[in-house]
Amino acid sequence: MVNQNLTATEIGFTHEDFAALLDKYDYHFSPGDVVPGTVFSIEPRGALIDIGAKTAAYIPIQEMSINRVDSPEEVLQSNETREFFILTDENEDGQLTLSIRRIEYMRAWERVRQLQAEDATVRSGVFATNRGGALVRIEGLRGFIPGSHISTRKPKEELVGEDLPLKFLEVDEERNRLVLSHRRALVERKMNRLEVGEVVIGTVRGIKPYGAFIDIGGVSGLLHISEISHEHIDTPHSVFNVNDEVKVMIIDLDAERGRISLSTKQLEPEPGDMIKNRDLVYDKAEEMAAKYREQLLAKQQGATAAAAPAEVIADEDIPPAAELEEDIPPAAELEEDIPPAAELEEDIPVVAEIEAEIPAATETEEEIPAAIEE
Repeated sequence: MVNQNLTATEIGFTHEDFAALLDKYDYHFSPGDVVPGTVFSIEPRGALIDIGAKTAAYIPIQEMSINRVDSPEEVLQSNETREFFILTDENEDGQLTLSIRRIEYMRAWERVRQLQAEDATVRSGVFATNRGGALVRIEGLRGFIPGSHISTRKPKEELVGEDLPLKFLEVDEERNRLVLSHRRALVERKMNRLEVGEVVIGTVRGIKPYGAFIDIGGVSGLLHISEISHEHIDTPHSVFNVNDEVKVMIIDLDAERGRISLSTKQLEPEPGDMIKNRDLVYDKAEEMAAKYREQLLAKQQGATAAAAPAEVIADEDIPPAAELEEDIPPAAELEEDIPPAAELEEDIPVVAEIEAEIPAATETEEEIPAAIEE
């Protein structure tokens, strides 16, 4: 018969020893950790997950996906093993709360940062609009398109359900902000089909003291006041009216900033023709543009030649210094051909004036919804 009155010393293993052994092999989990776990039991509004803790952890249905989930079975299967994010510390019952949604958000932010770094164009459908703009989803995150960056004449309310090409304006995980531009994506697409030196027909959509904004096929280009004519102009209003149809030449394409610079000055057969005889300028536009492109090409070739390695010249081919000096005109003669700096500055557009027309992404800051819906 077995003696049931054995002492702890006789057994050699106490309850304290057993608890210490459990603690030795117990894993310590902290909120923010990502751990592997196996689905232990699926419940109507959540699931129990075995992650090696003393008590099975719990994941509520709202933490199962970055997208809406109506049933746990849409995401999890019994005995499935996958990664889980520890959302909260143990409750009074020693149970941890887990999340898959947080892992998906972390990976979504990583992906959109990568897309922004690649200057990628993405497409997304508008699912809602508000006073400031339109809402879309990118990699599961909620993105915002400010009204100033929506290039369409449709009312905003009619954009719901429409698929739009978009460029990234702001990706800020710390501030939970994802801001995009439809206008910039359209400008880039249009710019890919345009060339510097090309003559295009557009419509005056707006006139400012510093220039006119010209619609060319759905995108806007700036005809700066300094590029209207070789003659001085007090205000663009003296030359153009809103809705005028104009013929302009593209002189710069800035894809990174989504800017198109235009000119009619370069199309003038004679200085001041845009003021005196605009029809002549339009009639000769292609001819003058061809000359402009030839000059541009010559400059590029000259720059390439200047950058090329210099040829080795033998000493005997170098004329004496005295002979060289005979061909060099006095400095006073050279200075006569150099216009004063003040004259040159009249033709240089002021960047600050140009940028004043383009609203910054942060102008609608108070209206930008969070990218993550809590």
